[in-house]
Amino acid sequence: MSRHSAAWAAVAEAARGVPTLAALFGADAGRTARLSVEAAGLHFDFSKTHLSPEVEAALAELLAASDFESARAALFSGAVVNPSEARAATHAAERGSGSGPAVAAAAEARAATRRLVARVETGAFGEIRHILHIGIGGSALGPALLVDALDGGRGRYDTHVISNIDGIALERAMRACDPARTLVVVVSKTFTTVETMTNAESARDWIGGAERFVAVTAAPERAADWGIAPENVLGFAESVGGRYSLWSAVGVTAALALGWTAFEALLAGGHAMDAHFESAPVTENAPVLAAMTDVLYAAFLGAETRAVFAYDERLRLLPPFLQQLEMESNGKRVDRDGKLLTHPSAAITWGGTGTDAQHAVFQLLHQGTHLVPIEFVMVKTPGHGLGAAHHRQLLANAVAQGAALMRGRSEAEALALSGGDAALAAAKTFPGNRPSSAIVLDTLDPHTLGALIAFYEHRTFTAAVLLGINPFDQWGVELGKEMARAALDGDAGADFDASSRALLARLL
Repeated sequence: MSRHSAAWAAVAEAARGVPTLAALFGADAGRTARLSVEAAGLHFDFSKTHLSPEVEAALAELLAASDFESARAALFSGAVVNPSEARAATHAAERGSGSGPAVAAAAEARAATRRLVARVETGAFGEIRHILHIGIGGSALGPALLVDALDGGRGRYDTHVISNIDGIALERAMRACDPARTLVVVVSKTFTTVETMTNAESARDWIGGAERFVAVTAAPERAADWGIAPENVLGFAESVGGRYSLWSAVGVTAALALGWTAFEALLAGGHAMDAHFESAPVTENAPVLAAMTDVLYAAFLGAETRAVFAYDERLRLLPPFLQQLEMESNGKRVDRDGKLLTHPSAAITWGGTGTDAQHAVFQLLHQGTHLVPIEFVMVKTPGHGLGAAHHRQLLANAVAQGAALMRGRSEAEALALSGGDAALAAAKTFPGNRPSSAIVLDTLDPHTLGALIAFYEHRTFTAAVLLGINPFDQWGVELGKEMARAALDGDAGADFDASSRALLARLL
């Protein structure tokens, strides 16, 4: 048996005998301190997960058997870590972490982005009041999260991020903007993405030309052929994947909306988390501990989903951002060598916002039959000027939910509350022992948000190492695109089943 197989079997054995959360706390008075981490201005608490000392030691051995140290070094050195596309993954270099050549190239590209921001600010595009950002996937989710979280409609420009090919989305944004005072930012790595280019063409027709267009792409010649002036084209490296790209020129809309100082603070926050991830021991490393819990629940304890709840309205776009980051990265069926996995890959990521989610999905989380590890993301300082009661209630609810999920309510307690009615008591019984983790930001600002996003990137990478998969390709996205093109070309042949052909005949 290989070292990796033996380590995997050891985790499985430790997971089979893992105690309840209550027992884990009862056996270790210092558990909360031991499984809490301070990193880059963020506080992480993993104590309400099933990381027993035995499980944690087994996962640490699995990490070593998976050559994590070498994989992490390869990531930051600029070596090939995306074997199916023979590429490095240099998103960390965009925030100043990693190999010298990649960092230098990123700094040069960032200087070009800064110059363009300055040109917009000094009137090179005329008087700009609105920004229309057009992209899809990572070309939209990251910028949308940044602007929504840090601008909140109070910033320098009225900013709209459009991704959906459904014309309703673009039409609504255009109704809110004056075409004579709108800057359009088109983001597409290849500058051929169908949804993005269709929306861009409609925006060009609306404005009456491409003079107030900026392109962000790894194919500048295509942007020039499309009609965008070369001085308005920003590039980024092929080795920066879309879902990791907000640190690059893809973030130009955020830099415009928030200001360059804020954008640099975002990068600095990401850089601080990079330093923590590179240097902290495994037992004190926030992304590593989080990845360990992810793999424990998904691969060994049968949890098919993981839920993230942002107890701050400014982070309402965090769950959809994480859906792409985690599921497009680690939703794979083969390992790095192309062999079929013999274990589950990443869990399905989903979530919601604060107390809204409590009144929608928490019934299932407390009393349903599914095991769902939960993550609570909280911000200590409110982002509004209303009375303190708003934020106190919000945070009290977040902490109480985690406590209630762990504690539950026994049948005897429920019976006492139900006046001896056994049927009612059964409905009021909570099994408890349901895991959660907590992430606390003292304040939500560009630095802490940058650190938070970099944490999730490194967590995703570490989970991929443990699972033995490549987190940097996304071939599963392509088949549906190919068949959509065939359908539009009228080629709904043998690849389409009878039901799909009938639907195409009805709809197209």
